[in-house]
Amino acid sequence: MIHTIHSLRVRYGETDPMKYVYYGNYAEYFEIGRVELFRSIGMSYNEIENQGIWLPVSEYKIKYLRPAFYDEKLEIHTYIKKIPGVKIEFEYEIFNEDRIKITAASTTLFFLDAKTNKIIKCPNYLMKLIEENWNKEF
Repeated sequence: MIHTIHSLRVRYGETDPMKYVYYGNYAEYFEIGRVELFRSIGMSYNEIENQGIWLPVSEYKIKYLRPAFYDEKLEIHTYIKKIPGVKIEFEYEIFNEDRIKITAASTTLFFLDAKTNKIIKCPNYLMKLIEENWNKEF
């Protein structure tokens, strides 16, 4: 398993009139978690794309447990719990300032060759980084 933690503060523009985080913004929070996870194991999302690999989302599942509020500091916990094949699965938990879990989610992405537009297995250079960082927390 690989586990990363990234903190952010809820900005006003991410909230609805009740000052709750608008539900659609959680997808962006999870993207931040994925980007930071890749960066922590040694390769930025941008570098993966520059190698000719796209990572489109094919599934997204979320459970809202409690709301997040304007100006609240959140911790996004991002996990890879399975070695990837043609797809890579991420799991997420978001905790508020009181360390209460407010959201649980998962996304599945697949590896797509940008030139051929065909689904491929996880590239060797990325698999190597995942394996080297397995059982680490960042």
